[in-house]
Amino acid sequence: MADAVFTEQRARAVLDAAGHSEAELMSFGENAVFAAGRLVIKVGRSAELLDRARREVRTADWLAKHDVPAVRSAESEVRLVEGHPVTYWQRLPESLRPAEPADVAPLLRRVHALPDPDFGLPPRDLLDGVERWLRLAGDAIDPADAAFLRKRRDGFAEAAAALEPHLPPGPIHGDALPRNVHIGPDGPVLVDLETFSSDLREHDLVVHTLSRDRYGVPAAAYDAFTAVYGWDVATWPGCEVLRGARETASCAWVAQHAPANPAALTEFRRRVASLRTNDPTVRWYPF
Repeated sequence: MADAVFTEQRARAVLDAAGHSEAELMSFGENAVFAAGRLVIKVGRSAELLDRARREVRTADWLAKHDVPAVRSAESEVRLVEGHPVTYWQRLPESLRPAEPADVAPLLRRVHALPDPDFGLPPRDLLDGVERWLRLAGDAIDPADAAFLRKRRDGFAEAAAALEPHLPPGPIHGDALPRNVHIGPDGPVLVDLETFSSDLREHDLVVHTLSRDRYGVPAAAYDAFTAVYGWDVATWPGCEVLRGARETASCAWVAQHAPANPAALTEFRRRVASLRTNDPTVRWYPF
C-alpha cells in the first residue's frame, strides 16, 4: 500500500472505510485533509507515517498544556485504516485573513522557549523523506534527476551535521511557514504539527529566507518577520547549508505528486533544473 499512488479518490475510500462518507477536501499534500462538521480529518499518505501521526497528536496535547496557540486534537487515538493513518482534529473557526510572515514570528518565539517534552521529539531530518518521495515518483521523473537529488541530499546531510548553531537547540515546528498558521478571532494559531522536532532553532527561520528568495515573498514581509522574532538567520554562516537541504527536500517532495499530476511534474522539472544550474533566482511556485 505504501507504494500505491495516493490520490483524493484513494483518500476518500479510506474516509468511507472509517465511517465518514461526507467530507470536504481542504488540502492535499503529504496528507489529505478533510472537513467533516466540527472535525478536521487527516488521512496520511501511507502506513510509514503512522508513528509520525501518533507523535503529532502527542505534540498537540503537549502544546495545549503549555498554552501555546495551536490546533487541538479531537481524539488521542490514531487509527490505521486500510494502510493509512487517520487523525482527528478540532476544526478551527474560519480564518479572518491569510497569515503573514510576521504572524509566524511570535508563535516561534513561544515554541523556541519551550523545553523538550518528556515523550521526546526526533531531530529535524529535512532530507529523511527524499528517498521515499523519489520512490513514489517512480518512472514519472528522469532517473538522472533522481540520482542528482540523492547525491545532493548526501552532501547537504554531511554539511548540516557539522553546523554550529547560533541559537540553543530545542523544540521547533519544522515547517514554520504562513501556510501553517491560521488567523482566528483570538489571533494566530499553529497548525500542521507533524514536523515538530528537537533540533537547531535555525530550521524554523531559514524557511523564510527561502520564501523571500524562491517564492516571491516581499523583502518587507521578511524584514517584518525578523523584526518580530529579533534575529535575522541570514547573518548566520550555516544559513546556506540549511537552505540547500531545504531546497533539495522541497524538490523531491514535489516529485511524489508527479505520477498523478502533470503540473507537479512541470514544477519538479523547474526546480531540479534550477538546482542543477545553481541559479538561486529561478522562481518556484507553491504546490
